[in-house]
Amino acid sequence: MLRGALIGLAVLFALALAAPLIASGQPLLWWPRGGSLSSPWLYALFDANINESGLDRAFNAALLFIGPALLLAKRMKSARLFCAAVLFIAMAVAASFPLERPRALFTEEKARFSLRTPIPQGPHEIDLAAARKGASRAHPLGTDAAGRDVLARLVWGARPSLTVGVLSVALYMLLGTLLGALAGWYGGKVDVFIQRAIEVMMAIPSLFLVLAVSAFIEHRSFAHVLLIIAAVGWTTPARLVRSEFLRLKNLDFVLAARSSGDRESTIMWREILPNALGPLWVTATFGVGSAILIESTLSFLGLGDPTLPSWGQILSAGRATREWTLIVAPGLAIFVTVALLNVLGEGIRRSFEARRA
Repeated sequence: MLRGALIGLAVLFALALAAPLIASGQPLLWWPRGGSLSSPWLYALFDANINESGLDRAFNAALLFIGPALLLAKRMKSARLFCAAVLFIAMAVAASFPLERPRALFTEEKARFSLRTPIPQGPHEIDLAAARKGASRAHPLGTDAAGRDVLARLVWGARPSLTVGVLSVALYMLLGTLLGALAGWYGGKVDVFIQRAIEVMMAIPSLFLVLAVSAFIEHRSFAHVLLIIAAVGWTTPARLVRSEFLRLKNLDFVLAARSSGDRESTIMWREILPNALGPLWVTATFGVGSAILIESTLSFLGLGDPTLPSWGQILSAGRATREWTLIVAPGLAIFVTVALLNVLGEGIRRSFEARRA
């Protein structure tokens, strides 16, 4: 089960990274009659008019450069040779496929040769003539009220969901670990102050707090959603780290470090903290699933980033149009992702308990 969850999550992350290779309205290669070979797809990767969100452009940069670089890194041991190979590939791509600003319409009648992605529509492409169409060969999951392809939006929607989950959890784990370590190590007034802050945060339902804060932000973005989720999630890791510090700080290895003259900061971060992080891995895994659900809820209610085709937005469109594909497809994607994360978290928890036993 654990291996299956890891494979499933790896497939989801690969799908998010390779979204432009799966669904794009720009041809990978375009050779018009009477013109030269070019790649409008390459230009579109970083065109703010097509990929409005900075998150999508960051993913596209990773797809274009980091992916090939990682493949080369396995083959080449010399750093200089590796850098030279990456530079050569970039120059070869630029020379072979000159960037060309995408035109309004690419029709096969104008092409001598064209190569397109499996889904030849992007997530933001509006076609009112095809609005609310059912499943067909051209649109396997149909279209929404604006004529946008549901399958393309579903593939691209993996990006914000997974990114919000991972980054927000990383942020609040960092904050919670820092505060929990300070509370557990110093005790006294520091511990009392942090404990009261934790109690105040836990007294407020986190989802209501997220919704209230999001409603007061006029121009919402991906960063706002990420920071809001991180701001309400730090209490659990803070409590776990505090309890682990209280348990570990009087053990023999800590006393030995003190007697050898190590500084307090060294004992905290090098001796105790690595031994206190075990339970956090389980919490982090479950936290990613919770963050994905919160982001989907915000997008469903219209409080997410409007420039990103998230799964929650597709659900919201399904509620408005009553199209079953717009409800089942993103709902199934959210369910599968959260279920895989829960299976992974349960596997890590059992492994941790077996180790402690």
